[in-house]
Amino acid sequence: SGYGHTVPLSDGGKAFCIIYSVIGIPFTLLFLTAVVQRIIVYVTRRPVLYFHIRWGFSKQIVAIIHAIVLGFITVSFFFLIPAAIFSVLEDDWNFLESFYFCFISLSTIGLGDYVPGEGYNQKFRELYKIGITCYLLLGLIAMLVVLETFCELHELKKFRKLFYVKKDKEEDQVHIMEHDQLSFSSISDQAASMKDDQKANEPFVNSQSPTSNDSSLNN
Repeated sequence: SGYGHTVPLSDGGKAFCIIYSVIGIPFTLLFLTAVVQRIIVYVTRRPVLYFHIRWGFSKQIVAIIHAIVLGFITVSFFFLIPAAIFSVLEDDWNFLESFYFCFISLSTIGLGDYVPGEGYNQKFRELYKIGITCYLLLGLIAMLVVLETFCELHELKKFRKLFYVKKDKEEDQVHIMEHDQLSFSSISDQAASMKDDQKANEPFVNSQSPTSNDSSLNN
């Protein structure tokens, strides 16, 4: 999230932070993408296909209901319940501030105005920090799974097509006709060259005139 609470101060630390970010951010995105693509098969696609085949429900309706249920479960387990836990563990946080922290963190905004585990009297601070790190990682994966699930909805795909650049059909037809003409001309040229080669390779035959043939037959 990049809260800005802990920052490098020396020049070497800043240089290392730049190099680490250039390498770490792309690999983190690749890791999250790979994990989400594997999770969504078992969490979204197979359950929707199962209810569609087993119970005969419409695939679109099942996908919409599944996306809503998955979104509600994600909000409950990664926003509401953690917000209640943070409001108890953090002395000066209420439920709204805790929910605000969860939303700002999992949406990757990371303003840094609220950072858990910074109290001097915080018990099991190291374990608490590790738990928060695991929560943020799992919560980010869950958010990406939910977003990918909603993006696969048929209705949302239609809405996304409104923003796509449409190709001009006339231009496509012109390109196709030009391609066909070029391919036809190239085939014709190849056929003509093959005929010329065959003529050049044929053996020379001495043809006799019709008069000589007739005279030989008469004799």
